[in-house]
Amino acid sequence: MLQVSYIRENREKVLERLKFKGFKQPELVDSLIGLDEDRRLTQIELEKIVSESNLGARQIGELMRQGLKEQAEALKVKTSAVKEQTKLLADKLANLEGKLQTILLQLPNLPHQSVPFGINPDNNVTVFEHGQIPALPDNALPHWELGVKYDIIDFELGNKIAGAGFPVYKGKGAKLQRALINFFLDQAELAGYREIQPPIVVNEASGFGTGQLPDKEGQMYHIGIDNLYLIPTAEVPVTNLYRDVILKKDELPVKNCAYTPCFRREAGSYGAHVRGLNRLHQFDKVEVVQIVHPERSYQVLEEMSAYVQSLLKLLELPYRVLSLCSGDMSFTSAKTYDMEVWCAAQARWLEVSSVSNFENYQSNRLKLRYKGEGEKPRLAHTLNGSALALPRIVASLLENNQTENGIKIPAALVPYTIFDYIN
Repeated sequence: MLQVSYIRENREKVLERLKFKGFKQPELVDSLIGLDEDRRLTQIELEKIVSESNLGARQIGELMRQGLKEQAEALKVKTSAVKEQTKLLADKLANLEGKLQTILLQLPNLPHQSVPFGINPDNNVTVFEHGQIPALPDNALPHWELGVKYDIIDFELGNKIAGAGFPVYKGKGAKLQRALINFFLDQAELAGYREIQPPIVVNEASGFGTGQLPDKEGQMYHIGIDNLYLIPTAEVPVTNLYRDVILKKDELPVKNCAYTPCFRREAGSYGAHVRGLNRLHQFDKVEVVQIVHPERSYQVLEEMSAYVQSLLKLLELPYRVLSLCSGDMSFTSAKTYDMEVWCAAQARWLEVSSVSNFENYQSNRLKLRYKGEGEKPRLAHTLNGSALALPRIVASLLENNQTENGIKIPAALVPYTIFDYIN
C-alpha cells in the first residue's frame, strides 16, 4: 500500500508512475490528497479539544477540592459540550480514515524507473538467455503423454478424486517431486536462507498484509465456515511472520525459505496452454523471501534472480529472464523478473519463477519496520521469488530429457532421486 505522505509530497511523480502502470483513475489521487488534508485538520482540531477537555477535568477536580462546588458544576456543563464535540470530531476522523483506506486499496504499487513500458506480455523484455534448445526426435511426446507412458502422472485419477488441475503423482513421478523439493530446500540453505514450515491456511489480515486481499480474492480458495484462505504461495504466511514487527537494523537482511503446497482457483483459465502440468489448482513450490534495508533492495533483487538462475543451470534447463513491462506486473510489485524454461515437446517457453521487489508496499500494509539505535522506525523493503515451482519444472525435465532409454535425470538431482532414468 502506498504511503499517503509520499503521495501528498510527490503528486506529479505518483500520477506519472501510475499512468505508466496503466492505472486509469488518476482523479483518485487528488481525492485522496483532499481527504488527507481534511483528515489532518480534523486531527489537529480534535487534539486541541481533547487537550482543553483534559485541562477542564483537572480544573473541576481542583475546584471540588477547594470546596467551590458551584463553580465546578458550571465548568462541568461547559466540558460536557466539549465532550459532545469531541465525539463528533472523532466520528468524522474515523469516517475520513475509512475513505482514505478505500482509495489506497485501489492504488497499485508504483513501477521502478527501470521497468520497461508496455501494456501486455508481448512488451516484456528478454534480458538474458542461457542454454541450448534441445533437439528432439519427431516422435517426441509432451509431458502429459509421457506421464501415461511411464505411469508417473495420472490426470484422470486426480480428476476423479478432486477435479481437473489436481494430478496424482505415482512411483518415480512422486519420487521426482520429493527429490525436487529436497534439492531446492538444500540449495536455499546453502544460499543462507532459513527454512520455515508455515501454516498453509491464512486469515484475512495475512492475505491483506501481502496484497492478495482484496485484489485476488476470487483466485483464492476460501474456507467459509472458518473464514480462512488456502495459501496461493508460501510468500503469504512467511512474510506475515513479521506483521506488526519492528526489526533491529542489524537483523537485516532477513532470509527465509519454505516449501508448501499452493492452491489457486485459476478462474477463467482454459485452452491448450493450460494442459497437463502447465497450470494447476494445487502444486508444490519452494519460496524464498527477504526483508531488507531499502537502500539494498534492488541489489538484492539481482542477487535473488541470479540465485534462481543457478537452480535452472544445475537442472540443465535452457531458460530466459524477462523484465516484466509495466502493464504485466502484479498489482503489488515495483519490479519483477520472470524466469522461463524451454519445454521442448511443446516448443514453448513456460514461466517457472517470478522474483519481485515490492519496496515498502507490503511492509506498509504489514506495519513491518526496522530501526537502528536512536533512530525512528522505518518501513523495510520486501522481496520474494519462486525457487522453484515444481509443475513446469517437471514438465520441462520430462520433455527435454526424453531418450530411447527413458527420461534422463540431471546429474545434480540423481543423489535425491537415487535413479538415473525414469523408464
